[in-house]
Amino acid sequence: MNNIKTTFSIKDLENLSGIKAHTIRIWEKRYNLLEPMRTDTNIRLYDIQNLQKLLNVVLLTKFGYKISRISKLSTIEIENYVRKVQNEKTANNHALSAFKMAMLNFDQQLFLNTYDELLSEKDFGVVFLETFIPLLEEIGILWTTNTISPSHEHFISYLIKHKILVNIEKHVSNNLDTSENVYVLFLPENEIHDLGLLFLHYEIVSRGNHVIYLGRSLPIEDVAELNNHFKSVTFVTYLTVTPEEDNIIDYLKEFKAKALTNEKNELLVFGRRTEYLTNFSDAKIKVYPEIAHFLNEI
Repeated sequence: MNNIKTTFSIKDLENLSGIKAHTIRIWEKRYNLLEPMRTDTNIRLYDIQNLQKLLNVVLLTKFGYKISRISKLSTIEIENYVRKVQNEKTANNHALSAFKMAMLNFDQQLFLNTYDELLSEKDFGVVFLETFIPLLEEIGILWTTNTISPSHEHFISYLIKHKILVNIEKHVSNNLDTSENVYVLFLPENEIHDLGLLFLHYEIVSRGNHVIYLGRSLPIEDVAELNNHFKSVTFVTYLTVTPEEDNIIDYLKEFKAKALTNEKNELLVFGRRTEYLTNFSDAKIKVYPEIAHFLNEI
């Protein structure tokens, strides 16, 4: 069955734009800003053009334009104003909107054009931290609220992953000799969300470090096997949905017992699940709620 969305409810528009449904209704009624379709039961539905217009209008309001003024502009004029007012801050907001539109339309060319524009001004690491991470956080919310389908998420995630892999490949030859400290990157069992870990791979290898990437869903015993090959290992993991909240501490203790057996070994922990580790303390396990904190250290 085709579950790709071509029309959106007013709740979908709220989730995608960040503007409350009540405000959207007021804009629609008072200013004729959008032109919804109506179902037989008089429920509003909006097409992709309405969504694009709303995202542009929201961007202009954030820049200080009054809705009463914007409402008098044509769709083309609104798009021209968006291009006119772009600066470093609004350009990023515009890029987020463009990436969301690329996702909803399965438009690879729009994704690539938007990415190239960002990359012409910033290096890849900045693009990922400033744009892709907020985008992925928004996508997570949109998915859980059924605003987008899994196919949308998979489409945009693959494109982002491809860009990370391309940038990793540029630096692989910079790996240090294997006798030095090695970073071993992995995800615990049942964890499959690997974009954050791949970005860490890029950041670590781009600084000339030796990286071994093990990838998704690995038992602790398999990760610990690397101790038989290297004298000093810095293990790196990214926890998005697993382990469960009640099991995170036990998982870290088990990992320490089985994998942090060498004197110089340590584990670096990243990801959404670190919010449950605010009071956790262990000399061999470092918790990073923000990737930027780690990047300032290496």
